[in-house]
Amino acid sequence: MLAKVLGGKSDAAIRFGDLCSLLTHLGFTVRVRGSHHNFRKAGCDDINLQSAGKDAKPYQVKQVREILLRGEK
Repeated sequence: MLAKVLGGKSDAAIRFGDLCSLLTHLGFTVRVRGSHHNFRKAGCDDINLQSAGKDAKPYQVKQVREILLRGEK
């Protein structure tokens, strides 16, 4: 899943649950308030996600990718 998110070729085909699981696996903590899933991790920007049905919103997948790439440097 990490390679798929970082690859950037299928942002519209990432399942919301898979993206949330990936962030949790990478050490982010999650707080859910209504439909907002807020992910936090020291040294990284906060990530706020909402699902678009069963899939993650493509622009949010892009934001996650940018945050993860900044965190790896």
